[in-house]
Amino acid sequence: MPLTITRAISACRIGIFTIAEKWQKYFPEYPICIKTEAHLRYKYPQFSGNGSDVIWINGALLPDKEIVEAINNLQNNENLWNNDNLLLAHKGNQLSFENAERFTSFPFENANLITRPWEFFTKNAQQIQADYSLLPENKNKITDPHTIIYAPENVYVEEGAKIKACIINAENGPVYIGKNAEIKMGALIEGPLALCEGARVNMGAKIRPACTVGPYSVVGGEVNNSVLFGYSNKGHEGYLGNSVLGEWCNLGADTNNSNLKNNFSKVKIWDYSIQDNTNTGLTSCGLIMGDHSKAGINTMFNTGTVVGVGANIFGGGFPQKHIPSFTWGGVNSTETYSLDKFHESAEKWMSIRNVQYTEEDKACMNTIFQQSNQ
Repeated sequence: MPLTITRAISACRIGIFTIAEKWQKYFPEYPICIKTEAHLRYKYPQFSGNGSDVIWINGALLPDKEIVEAINNLQNNENLWNNDNLLLAHKGNQLSFENAERFTSFPFENANLITRPWEFFTKNAQQIQADYSLLPENKNKITDPHTIIYAPENVYVEEGAKIKACIINAENGPVYIGKNAEIKMGALIEGPLALCEGARVNMGAKIRPACTVGPYSVVGGEVNNSVLFGYSNKGHEGYLGNSVLGEWCNLGADTNNSNLKNNFSKVKIWDYSIQDNTNTGLTSCGLIMGDHSKAGINTMFNTGTVVGVGANIFGGGFPQKHIPSFTWGGVNSTETYSLDKFHESAEKWMSIRNVQYTEEDKACMNTIFQQSNQ
């Protein structure tokens, strides 16, 4: 949380793909279904069958060849566990999944799990590299005569991408440019980078390593080691570093976040599970922002700020480091965002990208609003 308030963990993006999309690459013969909280289930295919030929996988688990091999070696009603007895994978029907402790279990020590929100950026460079290796043969090339490319063998270009008069350095990590993505003139890009379908890098932007720009997102200014899940805008000047933005977020012009304390001490951020701050163990940690949250021009986010869902932040000075969901205001005063106004804003924002804000979406946000104000 707050990134999983509005989605299943397996629907979160890290590297090029979401976690569920990564598993689909390894198990193309299996349809993917997602088991999650009741108010989120309308978003995902649900499993309704039975039988032994079903693999249940922890949605926070990042795949690699080693664990995929271990899963493939499972027999019916056998499980994989990691060191702290967390279920990683189970083969069997739904009933046996619910009673997994009754069945034969095997330890697996090298599990790569997403357990904290900041791990989306600390593990992003490695995941871009891992996802890049799953791509089919690259047939498209950058032909713009005014674009300079270092290590072109590490640049992957999907159909419809537009690249003009920019510099791309993929010597230290691959650069993935998705379908119909765009890199405008004067942009400076250093891999690893995942620029997903329909995403855009604005003129003169400085995109430093280990960034993921999710589908139909826009980035400008300076961005470093950050993940935008999708449909979010950081299009203007300003700095975003060591940060994660959900979907439908917008940072106003000249918005900046701090990602390093002046005394170089470890950064603490808000932890929803304990309702208190927790030590990340990192010296660099910026902004974690939930879906549909917005920041006005010149907003300054302090080191390790966590913003919930549906917040609207504006005004001078540094807002508090934990901004609850559906907060309206800034340093001087805050109130609870009107739910009707939120629905109206969400519908307008999504319509700009030709995405419908459905009655199911509205009901989901109503539930989240009620839970956040209990």
